[in-house]
Amino acid sequence: MSLIIDVHGHYTTAPKALEEWRNRQIAAIKDPASKPKVSELKISDDELRETIETNQLAKMKERGSDLTIFSPRASFMAHHIGDFEVSSTWAAICNELCLRVSQLFPENFVPAAMLPQSPGVDPATCIPELVKCVEQYGNVGINLNPDPSGGHWTSPPLSDKSWYPIYEKMVEYDIPAMIHVSTSCNSCFHTTGAHYLNADTTAFMQCLTSDLFKDFPTLKFLIPHGGGAVPYHWGRFRGLAQELKKPLLSEHLLNNIFFDTCVYHQPGIDLLTKVIPVKNIMFASEMIGAVRGIDPETGHYFDDTKRYIESTANLSAEERHQVYEGNARRVFSRLDTKLKSQGR
Repeated sequence: MSLIIDVHGHYTTAPKALEEWRNRQIAAIKDPASKPKVSELKISDDELRETIETNQLAKMKERGSDLTIFSPRASFMAHHIGDFEVSSTWAAICNELCLRVSQLFPENFVPAAMLPQSPGVDPATCIPELVKCVEQYGNVGINLNPDPSGGHWTSPPLSDKSWYPIYEKMVEYDIPAMIHVSTSCNSCFHTTGAHYLNADTTAFMQCLTSDLFKDFPTLKFLIPHGGGAVPYHWGRFRGLAQELKKPLLSEHLLNNIFFDTCVYHQPGIDLLTKVIPVKNIMFASEMIGAVRGIDPETGHYFDDTKRYIESTANLSAEERHQVYEGNARRVFSRLDTKLKSQGR
């Protein structure tokens, strides 16, 4: 019996007090005298329990998943707002809330961290928060935003050496990064319908055109939302790699890049599991996230992705186990250690 591990969950249902504090913080960028203190944010354990028990945990039980890797709400990261100090304070608050959720529900949630990224600021400034979250909070992964500008893409590509200090820490701790952008402030790109999927595809292509994984052979990236356009255009990417004189994608990228199953219809999961090797696919739903409604064609929630995994003809029982549990434990080695300590 597989442990059903959802590798892509966000705290989208955090108490209203969090958003209210954030609005005050943003307002204080123009009026520093009104800057709220961190101590002014009061959220009780009972409030946290209620937001989780009536939302994520209820749906996990209903849909049959056991454990979620839980990080701050992606659209709330909003790294384009303010400066590094604003992002640093905000990241610390959000990461602590995810830690508290994992402490209240240790069997069901394990934290992953957002980083205090800021446009034009050296990514190395994020390292203290990363270290704290791994060493003190027991985080098993991080979210890495390849575009802190919020849809304007002013940062260098992920292969640029400015990112290397973060990669060095990832390798040291053996933690993967989910490559996840935040809110789009570019009106050309809808946040969840365009910007997220653009970023997934862009990150993959940045890796393809570089030799990043020669410098970091054990670096691990999780590209969410099924990899954006990547599986659908796998032939294009194979052809581009060939023209660029790169190795086969199986050697060039697939020891380091993984895809989740946040694909919200059966044909999409069928394509993903047919094109991408099973060893590179991890179960995820991003439930109560970008697409929350019920599919009128099926009568089930779009983000109930376990149904698609169960229904696809492309996976054997052993392969489903790899998607549900085996790959997550291999890629998130700190999660595997944590589960073993729990006797799981």
